[in-house]
Amino acid sequence: MTAYAGNLRKMRSALDSTVRYQLPVGADLVDMNDLLGRTLRLTFDGRINCIECGRQTKKSFGQGFCYPCFRNSPSASECIIRPELCRAHEGEARDMEWARAHCLTEQVVYLAKSSAIKVGITRSSQLPTRWIDQGASEAMVFARVPNRYTAGCVEVAMKSFLTDKTNWQRMLKNEVSQEDLLKKKRSLSDETAPEFRDYITDDTDVWTITYPVDSYPTRVKSLSFDKLAEIEGRLSGIKGQYLLFDDGRVLNVRKHSGYFVSLDI
Repeated sequence: MTAYAGNLRKMRSALDSTVRYQLPVGADLVDMNDLLGRTLRLTFDGRINCIECGRQTKKSFGQGFCYPCFRNSPSASECIIRPELCRAHEGEARDMEWARAHCLTEQVVYLAKSSAIKVGITRSSQLPTRWIDQGASEAMVFARVPNRYTAGCVEVAMKSFLTDKTNWQRMLKNEVSQEDLLKKKRSLSDETAPEFRDYITDDTDVWTITYPVDSYPTRVKSLSFDKLAEIEGRLSGIKGQYLLFDDGRVLNVRKHSGYFVSLDI
């Protein structure tokens, strides 16, 4: 039996013919694709450490922060969730150096297909990682804009026509929309407000993303270390930031960032 122990972080991914995943457990990176079909046991020892400052915290906020960092860290700024509220372009931010690297760089407004076609935004440097983290089966660039605020404004305008949320249960059951992504981009280009049309790209490339899944569940049950100290099961797949077990139970790894866990294989 092989054992690893340490604080969890979100899985790292690389796009190949099938997405390759590595799970950070403390200082180790565990190649998860190689574990498909094998039984895993994950044991939470009760400790949670902030992913920003490292201090121990009784409760995790915003997927891994202690409360002070959740309140003050630029990585937990309100514009992470609501980019239209970003004010870095006006010189206002929790940390302007951080904002210059994350908010005042080129942002992509994208279309991604899972249970439905959704709109989202991310930094150009985060593609295709962002799409993989959301479990998208297909994705494409809709527009490129100079900062996070503008990207948020475009996204808000497009919410009249598209959702900005992923239905995680349907995504994990692989219930994928049959809409044509390129046709959707063309129709949305005509609907986009005139002040944003110059940002729309001519890019027609549709990225197809295949995940390492042996079988998809017909029903899903979410697992949490806040309720279970030990989770054991045969790994049947990985999609988005979820580990899929063969009995329909699923574990959102990113949600448990900072949790101190032992992994036994």
